[in-house]
Amino acid sequence: MKIIKTIATELKLKETQVEAAIKLLDEGNTIPFIARYRKEVTGYLTDTDLRNLFDRLTYLRKLNERIETCLNSIEEQGKLTDELKEQFLNAKTLSEVEDLYRPYKPKKKTRASIAKEKGLEPLANYLLFGKKSKDLNEYAKEFINEEKKVLTVEDALNGAKDIISEIISDTAKYRFFIKKYIHDNGFICSKEVKKDEKDTYKVYQDYKEEIKRIPPHRILALNRGEKEECLKLSLDYDYNEVFNYILKDYNDNDYLEIFREIVDDSLKRLILPSVENEIRSDLFTFAEDKSIVVFKKNLYSLLMYPPLKNKVIFGFDPGFRTGCKYALVNENGIMKFVGVSYLTSNKAEEVNRAKAQLIDIFKKNKIDYIALGNGTASRESEALLNEIIKENNFNIKIFIVNESGASVYSASKLAEEEFKELTVEKRSAISLARRLQDPLNELVKIDPKAIGVGQYQHDMDQTKLNESLSGVVEDCVNTVGVNLNNASVSILKYVSGINIGLANNIYNYLKENGRFNNRNDLKKVSKMGPKAFEQCAGFLRIYDGSEILDTTNIHPESYEVAKYILKETGIDLKNDDEQMKIYKTRTFNKSACADKLKVSSNLVTEIINELIKPARDIREDVKIVELNNSAKDINDLKVGMILEGTVRNIMDFGMFVDINVHQDGLVHISEVSSGYVKNINDLYSINDIVKVKVIDVDVKRKRIGLSIKQAK
Repeated sequence: MKIIKTIATELKLKETQVEAAIKLLDEGNTIPFIARYRKEVTGYLTDTDLRNLFDRLTYLRKLNERIETCLNSIEEQGKLTDELKEQFLNAKTLSEVEDLYRPYKPKKKTRASIAKEKGLEPLANYLLFGKKSKDLNEYAKEFINEEKKVLTVEDALNGAKDIISEIISDTAKYRFFIKKYIHDNGFICSKEVKKDEKDTYKVYQDYKEEIKRIPPHRILALNRGEKEECLKLSLDYDYNEVFNYILKDYNDNDYLEIFREIVDDSLKRLILPSVENEIRSDLFTFAEDKSIVVFKKNLYSLLMYPPLKNKVIFGFDPGFRTGCKYALVNENGIMKFVGVSYLTSNKAEEVNRAKAQLIDIFKKNKIDYIALGNGTASRESEALLNEIIKENNFNIKIFIVNESGASVYSASKLAEEEFKELTVEKRSAISLARRLQDPLNELVKIDPKAIGVGQYQHDMDQTKLNESLSGVVEDCVNTVGVNLNNASVSILKYVSGINIGLANNIYNYLKENGRFNNRNDLKKVSKMGPKAFEQCAGFLRIYDGSEILDTTNIHPESYEVAKYILKETGIDLKNDDEQMKIYKTRTFNKSACADKLKVSSNLVTEIINELIKPARDIREDVKIVELNNSAKDINDLKVGMILEGTVRNIMDFGMFVDINVHQDGLVHISEVSSGYVKNINDLYSINDIVKVKVIDVDVKRKRIGLSIKQAK
């Protein structure tokens, strides 16, 4: 119950919602399934609510397990008190638990443990007691032992000091105070120790910023600089404050001067290196978590970008030296042919041949759009393609497509299996065409980290990042739904309840049997058990099958309700248009239906809405916007130019805009709007078209400064 209450308070949810969600998760239900088909049970928690809940649940369960382990260990040592147990049970973080457990944790050999082995603990206790009942040096002589290598009074006293240093270091309240003090009052500093070729860390060559105010992107930049051995980082704070905080507990000790030495040693040798590492680690975790949130938002925007349905796409991957690769993809994403064009050659005869070649292709094939990659030679290719289109009155539009990750897919095992006969370069043109046709269907084939919409992703905890990004892909795939009869393994593995093994089994069934005639055919797939079927069936669509309800996102468990509604309203799901369905349901008594079938009115309403708009793709058709920029290269840019660009990446500090000069420009958050901007994602999404003003150009470092607010 404590976990339920904690999560409800933190996430501002009702305890009943949290309890219901945890029960469903523990029963093996997936987040997409719960969000879609068990929403009434959870009080309409969204997939985002459920993922946040799941993350906290996982952490709090780990915390409880660690607390239990530590308490058992201390109890076995015979040192567990009611007060200590209460401290553990009130701990909010794993870090707090470890600080409390530190004095009882089995230690490797330390200076203190060696001193104890030499029999110096009574001397240390005498110092701690702090009353001069006997002469210290005379008492220390009693511990001289040649066999134990305590040869002098100094040896004995040093050993006793080591024991006390460790006792101070193991005192949880000191670590709690010091960690909070440094975080709230300290600074993170950097010094440049080595320049890289691009002078990337110039701004951090002599840098200092408050720890409590440093933004995530600067934490990650500093960490990378240190990792690349270009920067040396340190924490700066008032040492005397933490020193005096500990020393005041020994002000009444008759050996105060000795304790000054002991506290100094404990801080410098034991406490501060450990606490500083914890603070650095906490800062990185904070920055990592914030960056993952931004990455997830960007990835969601990219994957949910509207498709170009039922359009023929000509993929064009531009290049200079090796030519431009092209591919024609039909309405269903099937590659018809590929080739190479030397449209951007520096030889006039090759350019003329390429133009004639493309004109011939455009005349012989009905092409709706050209998906033009945004890499090298993109601007030159766009100008020449536009020239061909205008001179020949072709009704073809050009759309600039982000190439990030295309080469990753092209060289992958998946691409090799799909296009064995093609070279890596030619596969990329197919990928570009399909990205425009259906971004989600194509981008699921690529590792999300390679898509180019994050920051410092290679510096992060890869397991945490992969789990977070996989969750985004899973939510997108299940929100949109999957056409079962033309689904790839790449997209099937993200469907609720389907793992990679089951995805392969489904794909193999398709190859052997040609198609699925209805959702129940899924039960014939090897290892498709009742639970897996329950989780996945509603997200998989079957068109032109034996059960028309299979084209909707209505779950088979609710078919009885759906068929009753169809019968009572007289809706012809296949032939009635939307207006006719609305007309036929206008007088339908939802409450009476719910009572008769013993289901909720909300379920009846949802089913009616789905029958009116079956399998509606929540992504709208993409709106093609033509960019009319004169600049083709960074050398063409001049401060003051007003250009159009495509948002390619959004960070917490700004966003990168592709103005098609082979180098994205940065719109710093301060240049996004005249008003205060807390979160750029609230204003813009990946692939938005924006008007920008060039405010800075650094050709040598390939950096472009842009402004949206100054372009208005």
